[in-house]
Amino acid sequence: MKRNWIRKIVGALSFTSVMFIFQACYGTPQDFGLDLLIEGQVKSKTSGLPIKGIKVTVVDLMQYEMTDSNGCFSLYTEMREKLKIQFEDVDSIQNGLYINKDSILSNVSEKVFLDINLEEK
Repeated sequence: MKRNWIRKIVGALSFTSVMFIFQACYGTPQDFGLDLLIEGQVKSKTSGLPIKGIKVTVVDLMQYEMTDSNGCFSLYTEMREKLKIQFEDVDSIQNGLYINKDSILSNVSEKVFLDINLEEK
């Protein structure tokens, strides 16, 4: 009887130790669901074709994503009252030269889709 009691205590302490080590290694999730998904496509204003290699930056948070071969981008960022989004041609003349563009998002919900047209230099 006494042995069973000791075995249960040792088992509980072992389980607690494993959970403590798991938390120490991987941490606890800090996401409170206040993320904003920003998706969109960047196209040439003159031709209407998608532009690859445009740097899409959330300026205040120094977070960025590059557009893919279809001109699409997608990023999660912190929900704020106002966000400044910058579209910048950083690949030089590889996909053409485009004028940088800034956009300010305000009072947004949890998902935003941006259709951006950039002018050629």
